[in-house]
Amino acid sequence: MQLDGRRQSTNVDDRRGASAGKVAGGIGLGGIVIIGLITLLMGGNPMDVLQQVGSMGGTEIVSQSGRTPTAEEEELAVFTKQILASTEDVWTKVFAQYGRKYTAPQLVLYNDYVQTATGTASAQMGPFYNSADQCVYIDLSFFSTMKKEIGADGDFAYAYVIAHEIGHHVQYLLGTLGQAHQQMARMSQTESNRMSVRIELQADFLAGIWAHYENRMFGSLEDGDLEEGITLAAKIGDDYLQKKARGYATPETFNHGTSKQRERWLLKGFRSGDINQGDTFSPDYSSL
Repeated sequence: MQLDGRRQSTNVDDRRGASAGKVAGGIGLGGIVIIGLITLLMGGNPMDVLQQVGSMGGTEIVSQSGRTPTAEEEELAVFTKQILASTEDVWTKVFAQYGRKYTAPQLVLYNDYVQTATGTASAQMGPFYNSADQCVYIDLSFFSTMKKEIGADGDFAYAYVIAHEIGHHVQYLLGTLGQAHQQMARMSQTESNRMSVRIELQADFLAGIWAHYENRMFGSLEDGDLEEGITLAAKIGDDYLQKKARGYATPETFNHGTSKQRERWLLKGFRSGDINQGDTFSPDYSSL
């Protein structure tokens, strides 16, 4: 992506100088089994992990003011702020087309652990959106982990991760996220998982919408960028990750969508640029 000279969003809460530590029954968070990232990559809901961790006792903030970010981390921080600024520009324009005002979320940068409106989160969860405080949380080390653990890399792949989480905020503003969560509370586990798939595929579609307008407004996409996003979408599909982890997949447990579904909805948003084509809730589940 060509982002030279692009503005950086100031709608950022940089907490990388401190981490949230937690002690419960004499065992700190460092002693808790690291399952957040596995949950994310296996198609689980990181917010479930967040709620579990958040209920395990008191929280203390441990100062890390002496920590010096690496040059690579600072470069990623600048990139992330530029992508956040882009989402602000794009969604402000798209919302205005429909006579609505876009209210941007805040981005929280942190290391290791962070306190949210619903509990303490671990960096092992990966990036996530919390509708309770309308914040997107990112530990920048996730991008290195993404490259090492699932073999997906590139600036557009990183941007897709950010834009997907912003997509959840768009869903929140449009009311679809809250409505879907209300329905999930009354569903069986299998039905709830399917509703989660619909939510996540729409967030992929919205990431594609962002990329469409980002390129139209700024001409930032370069050769190979879109392919980076497609590669990532394929490698974070529930079927791919489950087969990689245990040799087989159990479709009833999917809650982010298959590789093909995630590729399809990302590309649909990018190619159409039409937010009206992003209804993942009405179609029959088998046709998503």
